Amino acid sequence: MRMSQIYAPTLRETPAEAEIISHQLMMKAGLIRKVAAGIYTYLPLGWRSMKKIMDIIREEMDAAGGQELFMPTVHPAELWLESGRWQIYGAELWRVKDRHERDFCLAPTHEEVITSHIRNDIRSYKQLPQRPYQIQTKFRDERRPRFGLMRGREFIMKDMYSFDKDENGLENSYQLLHQAYTNIFSRCGLTFRPVQADSGAIGGKGSHEFMALAKSGESEIVYCHNCEYAASTEIAPLVPSGTGKGEELRRRREVETPDCKTVEDVAVFLGVPSDRMVKSMCYWVLHKDETEEVLLVLIRGDRQINEIKLKNTLDCLELRFATEEEVRRIGMEPGYCGPVGLRSGVRIVADAEVPLMVNHECGGGRKDFHYLDVNFIHDYHADIIADIALVQKGCPCPNCGNSLDAARGIEVGQIFKLHTKYSSVLGARYVDEQGLEHDMVMGCYGIGVGRTMGAVIEQHHDEHGIIWPMSVAPYQISIVPVNDKDSELMTKAIKLYEDLLKAKVEAVLDDRHERPGVKFNDADLLGFPLRLTLGRKTAESGMVELRIRKTGEVRELPLNEAVDIINATIIEMMEDV
Repeated sequence: MRMSQIYAPTLRETPAEAEIISHQLMMKAGLIRKVAAGIYTYLPLGWRSMKKIMDIIREEMDAAGGQELFMPTVHPAELWLESGRWQIYGAELWRVKDRHERDFCLAPTHEEVITSHIRNDIRSYKQLPQRPYQIQTKFRDERRPRFGLMRGREFIMKDMYSFDKDENGLENSYQLLHQAYTNIFSRCGLTFRPVQADSGAIGGKGSHEFMALAKSGESEIVYCHNCEYAASTEIAPLVPSGTGKGEELRRRREVETPDCKTVEDVAVFLGVPSDRMVKSMCYWVLHKDETEEVLLVLIRGDRQINEIKLKNTLDCLELRFATEEEVRRIGMEPGYCGPVGLRSGVRIVADAEVPLMVNHECGGGRKDFHYLDVNFIHDYHADIIADIALVQKGCPCPNCGNSLDAARGIEVGQIFKLHTKYSSVLGARYVDEQGLEHDMVMGCYGIGVGRTMGAVIEQHHDEHGIIWPMSVAPYQISIVPVNDKDSELMTKAIKLYEDLLKAKVEAVLDDRHERPGVKFNDADLLGFPLRLTLGRKTAESGMVELRIRKTGEVRELPLNEAVDIINATIIEMMEDV
């Protein structure tokens, strides 16, 4: 392709809305353009990289026994009502009506549709396993779309669904896809970790996220250097540890704490370490039967509540912090909430560490007062005791006890063991050798294609622009003649460009009437893995310069050997990914 003809509207200034480097560089390099909040057009260079990622995905899905199909984006509400997710999915489900006032949704995922097809078409154990997949546009009405392709309202996703006879079959499919994902993200040039994860709105039990490590990542993971444990902080269990062990239980006493509403304020005022305090917070909860309640949640003062764990513990539709009015409605004073003397009928959820705390401090329930030397059972009870704490760096590994480390990551893929969550309610059953019916055992496997491209850029860039891995670069090499007015030099550049195309090398000829510095800067911004420069030495001695974008290494090549050397270099760089 000639650079003068490429639709790549590069920008010199970073768009103000772009918060993270991948979003900034995709906008500056002309890979994407915004249409509306969370909705983007992929321009030609961005789409070429997207197609390469999709090609890698297809190769690995096919190798894992996948069969590609294509399902509709618009789904009738009846299917989602049948599965029970029409209400449960929440506000992110993009609901629409047709001209006849019938309800539909724009698909965020396709469990309902694929299961309805399988239940109608697959009946015998001899037809299993089945692993259909697609690469298709999805929609989620994000409250706050941000970070470019990382959290959009319209996005491209690969989703596969496995249907097996039993749990052993599911485990086999799951491990096949786990390896396929490892291959995909390795081939894309990503540094990543598979971690245990929460299943979220997809459901089922058993899931792994594939996290591309990046400081800009929205998700945090914890992992152990001493063993292979790694998990999202959404589900990582906290090994409980008590405080005040061995102390004799003291009698509760009330103390005045004027204007001390936070754990930090009270700790300083009373001289009590925060791990000897219980933090009490009120939450409003919407249950699946659409009843509401305000409850009190207790956690050790130096911990944070993990709202994913709390939501899973309560098995509710929604939860949020209670308003001050809602707190007062249950007889508590905002900033001074506590479990002692709580009004009858208000439920308490306590983190698993709370019962292990001897002689702890907590809010007094009324303004400017706290309690000292409070003890579980003696002074209050809890309706639910569960692990609801957020695991952080330094917490003990649940496998070996070693201190956990932490990192941020971008979720590029997730795999789920659905078991019979959808097949049982949607009636996807097969007949075994004895003529008996069984629910099919399912798994699902998703990859965010745009997220993967964004994650590649987050990991592969410098102050000048993108540094594409060879496997997903829009083009492999840029040919830059430094003087487009030199007809002899341009003739050589065009001949070399045509020879590279004949050799199946994806080359760009920068034939623009621009200064060499502009051409070099654009080549760096666009991130082509190789740059070949024809200049003074080409005319004098028939030599050209090959520059490797990743390392900055420059090699001088004889012009008449350039095609063979470039081909060999591309092969070498593809193997290094």
